[in-house]
Amino acid sequence: MVKFYAAMLVLALLCLLSISSSVPLHDQITPRPGETCGYESCPKTEPGVLNVHIVPHTHDDVGWLKTVDQYYYGSRNNIQKAGVQYILDSVVKELWEDPKRRFIYVETAFFWKWWVRQSRRVKSKVHTLVRQGRLQFVGGAWSMNDEAAVHYQSTIDQFTWGLSKLNETFGYCGLPRVGWQIDPFGHSRELASLLSAMGYDGLFLGRIDYQDKRTRLRDKTMEMVWRGDDDLGKKSDIFTGALYNTYSPPAGFCFDVLCDDEPIVDDAGSPLYNVDNKVTTFLGICRNMSRSHRTDNILVTMGEDFHYQIASAWYKNLDKLIEYSNLKAAKDDLKIKLFYSTPNCYLKAIKDANPVLPTKQDDFFPYASDPTAYWTGYFTSRPTTKYFEREGNAYLQMVKQLQVLSNLERHNEFILNELKSAMGIMQHHDAITGTEKQHVAHDYERILSTAIDDALLVARQAFNKAAQGDSGKAPLFSYDRCHFNESRCHTSETSETFMVTVYNPLAWGVREAVKLPVTYGHYEVYAPNGDKIVTQLVEIPDEVKRIPNRRSEATHELVFIAHLHPLGVKSFYVKRVSTTKRAIANGSYLEWISGEGVRSDGYLDRLNQIADVKDLTNLGLDAIVDEGKEPLWEDANGTGAAFKGTMKKRETDDFKISFAYYPGCLGNNEVPANRSSGAYIFRPNSTKAIGLNVESVSEISGDLLSEVRTKIRGNVLSIKRVYKEFDFIEHEWLVGPISVDDGIGKEYVVKYQTDIINNGEFYTDSNGRQMLKRKLNARPQWNLTLTEPVPGNYYPVTNEIYIENGERFTVLTDRSQGGTSLVEGEVELMLHRRLLHDDAFGVGEALNETVLGSGLVVRGKHRILRSKDPVEIAKSVFQMHLPPVVFVSDASGLSYEQWMRLENCKKFVKTPMPDGLHLLTLEPWGDQILLRIENYKTGAEDSTIEIDLQGIFNGIHIKSVKETTLAANQWLDDYDKWTWNTEGDFYESFNKKYGSFEAVNKAVDGPDVREDEGLKIKLKAKEIRSFIADIEYTD
Repeated sequence: MVKFYAAMLVLALLCLLSISSSVPLHDQITPRPGETCGYESCPKTEPGVLNVHIVPHTHDDVGWLKTVDQYYYGSRNNIQKAGVQYILDSVVKELWEDPKRRFIYVETAFFWKWWVRQSRRVKSKVHTLVRQGRLQFVGGAWSMNDEAAVHYQSTIDQFTWGLSKLNETFGYCGLPRVGWQIDPFGHSRELASLLSAMGYDGLFLGRIDYQDKRTRLRDKTMEMVWRGDDDLGKKSDIFTGALYNTYSPPAGFCFDVLCDDEPIVDDAGSPLYNVDNKVTTFLGICRNMSRSHRTDNILVTMGEDFHYQIASAWYKNLDKLIEYSNLKAAKDDLKIKLFYSTPNCYLKAIKDANPVLPTKQDDFFPYASDPTAYWTGYFTSRPTTKYFEREGNAYLQMVKQLQVLSNLERHNEFILNELKSAMGIMQHHDAITGTEKQHVAHDYERILSTAIDDALLVARQAFNKAAQGDSGKAPLFSYDRCHFNESRCHTSETSETFMVTVYNPLAWGVREAVKLPVTYGHYEVYAPNGDKIVTQLVEIPDEVKRIPNRRSEATHELVFIAHLHPLGVKSFYVKRVSTTKRAIANGSYLEWISGEGVRSDGYLDRLNQIADVKDLTNLGLDAIVDEGKEPLWEDANGTGAAFKGTMKKRETDDFKISFAYYPGCLGNNEVPANRSSGAYIFRPNSTKAIGLNVESVSEISGDLLSEVRTKIRGNVLSIKRVYKEFDFIEHEWLVGPISVDDGIGKEYVVKYQTDIINNGEFYTDSNGRQMLKRKLNARPQWNLTLTEPVPGNYYPVTNEIYIENGERFTVLTDRSQGGTSLVEGEVELMLHRRLLHDDAFGVGEALNETVLGSGLVVRGKHRILRSKDPVEIAKSVFQMHLPPVVFVSDASGLSYEQWMRLENCKKFVKTPMPDGLHLLTLEPWGDQILLRIENYKTGAEDSTIEIDLQGIFNGIHIKSVKETTLAANQWLDDYDKWTWNTEGDFYESFNKKYGSFEAVNKAVDGPDVREDEGLKIKLKAKEIRSFIADIEYTD
């Protein structure tokens, strides 16, 4: 293990800020004689007695009621008395006083902010504490991520980033051994799989459903072996423990300055003397806890949110509690022993006890804390924040890739790291979830927006180098970032001539509809080979133009289809040539063809169209949109909108789309029956959503796309769109501002209604990766009592939800949302929420987002697929999650002839990734690169795939690779996976077993044998393999 850090991190160690130079650097990391860290530093447990592991900890939210900086510096204590810098200052001082004391820390974002500001003396002390196992890191990611709304790519990234800081600073002794997910509001199966692949030996959870917890306490199943992925089998297994007290101290034993519990008074002459009472009470609590566990070990959490700002208050009382409890136990032969410990040491004690543990193969969603508090509202809360986080990931993957592919200067990594940090913060369980105060949401957006703007310097350098062949030349273009979700782009709106640059971050070729906000007129678009390509000018809906704070003169979108190489960048030349309009008889479209000789682009025949909007409102049922073209129709009567479209490769497909809202419950929250719907909690005041009526229908038709626009009561716009090039139906929606003039909060949903009989079963993704079966009104591992039938059947949808029975109906989302199937043949997704009362889970304000005094407007899109082909679906999901990134540059100073002399098409890979493989990560790693390849196929397919790493990239020669665990913080060869005895069997497929009366085979795990040959590697179903590669550039 030490070799890993020596080989990988020596350069980073030399660059550490202010680290002590009075001794050799490696002595700060490597334990000295007599020092031990990790499991070797754990206290010895005693057989035949109850071993009580006292675990001091703090839970430091990376933003929630206060911003990240406000929490760190202790600002705005009128909101919450919390200052992280004081916690770390105080804990280090107290740990230094007594070698028996222990402490764990979790959030690397805060630790790193503190660490770089410390003196050499303090750093030296911390190194000693870490080397001796007195200060241990658990979790270790940049933040404690949410598990419902996050995507697995961003989760891996933020773990990699946080763990890299611990590695370069503390080496082996700083290696977290357990996951510590004590505050997220439900737990995903995919995270269990990821943590197992990262080399964690165990995982501890704080919040599980109250009914699930009651069952587990009764049956002694609080600790289990969780299988994270059926295809990965035992490689994805991880010990998982649900904490007895969530993460709080036992009642009466909170000794923080923020608490009101009595301290331990051991002066027998004082009238406040309470040692006997305190000890007796605490030992009783311990015995009661032990009844729910299968070994003679229990873990007692001693800490809470932002505790230990004055750590002496804790340690002084814990010292007494441990001392007097052990004295009483020894005197009365109680067979109980208390000692300072950590989750790592507790896990080791469990492992040494070798219990037989139950198994789990599903997940922990949805989470309810009482009969009326289903934490399913946050699956959708703050939908624009969720979308912005998705955009941030696309920018991060792009700039990491371009830094490597374009061989840019090493100093760029500073701004890459800024964006890594910002995205790590966004994964926090009060950031992407939308469960923070409004001013904190604004600060998250500020952090991410600034980091994106700074990181785009990397993209501009790469694009300039690609265009001119030399990064040293003065840039010709600005490569402006636009706000396409508002149809707003200053450069394309104001320039007569501009260039559009599109980057594809996927390792296979894609086709993308590029939509450029422009003013009305005629435009010509040229491909890199000089072909004039087809465009269609589509009017921007009035509802979009009226978005509050939209500063734009654009009236139309100029649409064309870009065909993009794998990991490729392509530029298009656009010029405005006319503003004169001439009509065409049928009004469906206006065709413009240049009088010049037109060369065919090779994949589209018509050139330029201006599509007018045709009003269909008064045409009644089944109004045909454009005779002889794709049949698209609407039933403008009632709340439903019947839609029919012909996709590229399929027969005509029809289904119904409708919109509705749930009125939110409004109560005082004093008892569960009076629970309000809020940022966390979804609680409608009715089990039936109120339908919204169609107000008007119009259509647009052309050779690129045809669409039906439906204006719906309640400030909803629905656009159903079919592209001739694509095999999906796109549903663009706009919701808001949601009116609350009637004093009622509302939660808007869209319903897709089909003829499929799905028997109450539907499937949702787990963090964008594996799919899990859901059953209406049921849970896999306990008998559910459900008093809230709507929110109790909502599940997180990161990317995908589908129903099937012979045929399949799939909806892909552009951000995380809550979804369900409450009615046969129906998929329901929540789009937007505006509420007027807090739900009393800590935020202290209603989820009532406004812009310029008006309710927030949210615009997004879904894609509807009918295919069952797993590769086709997977590629659609990836492209929805990582779409091509578009930049616009003014080109008024550059003629078409000059532009043609530039390198306007660049591909960075030799051949596309084969079907089934995905380039998950490509990023600089010092003088090396970090490379992750993912096999996204399942075991049901012909799934083992070989790839030659040497044959991937143009201009990069891979000299050698060494495989790591998933988070790139351990060599894979150095990691030994723990195995456990289980009392239950795993099945080969959870989805097949759940709710099925058919026999399902038990899982059989074969040997994990690598069949690589040099740089030719093989990936089995669902594997992600991570490598650190030595490279050299060949051009």
